[in-house]
Amino acid sequence: MTAFTVEDGQFVRDGRPHRVLSGALHYFRSHRAQWPRRLSVLRAMGLNTVETYVPWNLHEPRRGRYRDLDALGSFLDLAAAAGLDAIVRPGPYICAEWENGGLPWWLSGPPRCAHPDFLADVDAWFDVLIPEVAARQVTRGGNVVLVQVENEYGSYGSDRAYLAHLRDGLVRRGIDVPLFTSDGGEALFLTGGMVDGALATVNFGSDAAGQFGELRRHRPRDPLFCMEFWDGWFDHWGDRHVVRAPEDAAAALDEVLAAGASVNLYMAHGGTNFGFWAGANAGGEVHDGAYRPTVTSYDYDAPMDEAGNPTPKYWAFREVIGRYAPLPPPPTTPTSTAPTSTASEAAPPTLPAQTVPLTRSVRLFEVFNNPTIQSPHIPTFEQVGQHQGFLLHRTTVPGPRPPLPLRLRDLRDRAQLYVDGTHQATYSRAADPKPSRPPTSPAG
Repeated sequence: MTAFTVEDGQFVRDGRPHRVLSGALHYFRSHRAQWPRRLSVLRAMGLNTVETYVPWNLHEPRRGRYRDLDALGSFLDLAAAAGLDAIVRPGPYICAEWENGGLPWWLSGPPRCAHPDFLADVDAWFDVLIPEVAARQVTRGGNVVLVQVENEYGSYGSDRAYLAHLRDGLVRRGIDVPLFTSDGGEALFLTGGMVDGALATVNFGSDAAGQFGELRRHRPRDPLFCMEFWDGWFDHWGDRHVVRAPEDAAAALDEVLAAGASVNLYMAHGGTNFGFWAGANAGGEVHDGAYRPTVTSYDYDAPMDEAGNPTPKYWAFREVIGRYAPLPPPPTTPTSTAPTSTASEAAPPTLPAQTVPLTRSVRLFEVFNNPTIQSPHIPTFEQVGQHQGFLLHRTTVPGPRPPLPLRLRDLRDRAQLYVDGTHQATYSRAADPKPSRPPTSPAG
């Protein structure tokens, strides 16, 4: 059994000083069959830990009805087999550019606060989830070394009773590895998000000295830890793909490690937002005040691309990490990105480009077969008990009457207008043509 503790401002593993070198790889953004290779490629970068969120709404789409509850445990077990420790970030809110930040649509009471109805929903979910995490802690022969309390709460609120409830609930359900919070490296974010009994960590993409300096002012005895080192960024619908030069990201990573800090690459591998699970972001300096949906790809310009293959950024990061920790053998990679022919395993074959002819189609109206709901106004998805997908609204406009403008207020995504079965117009939330850019405030 392994001991993982914090002593004299540093992590200690089995009596020896330990640096956490982690990379984010979300199990819900890649297929199960892909997990083993992607974990092995992550390990070959020189990392010793993998980090993942847990999206509550994916696993409990309706209150008390669960699905894929074994996914997290299977992922953690495979990570252990690959020689990786694990950091688990169970929320209940995760952000992660995921639909509703991981919160289910059916919640009672105002979320992310100490409202008793919301806390009751969280407690019921944690009763199901946390025992799976607790059973896989290093203190019980597993590989989980750190567990997060909420997520970037300092960017949202300042309800200490809420954070204390989550902290105490994790401990009560058996979490005995160190707890932590993560927030942006500014006083406003840190003071709002920290809670006694949990380490404080910071999220940033550059200026390690300044960010760690602010952390030290608030928590001088905590280990230095960049819990989200933003090595790339996510993409919004209608914008250009966001990239960060490998040499720039590698230099910033070197600053983090030179400070003696632990780090979690956000992301090491981004993956894909399958189905309707991509989220959206609104407001603030980061997004120019516009509400923008995230695209299906969560490539993130990460060191491992969406297909799970190393990029030039991977090799640049591996070189930096090798200055501070022993490196395992590199993986076999496509020759276009690999600087060496040394190999430890075969890269998966890439399917050739193909053309798929579409010879059949079905009208949209023919696939709507759910019960009809009568309403004097256009209801929200939540009001009809649906968390994603499509809704068909029908009405008869009595006449005759003079022409009047049609206004769709607070349209969140996309709407198509049909009159007597004929398509007339398509409406969508206006997209700002400016490209996305890496932030100055937290968003992971």
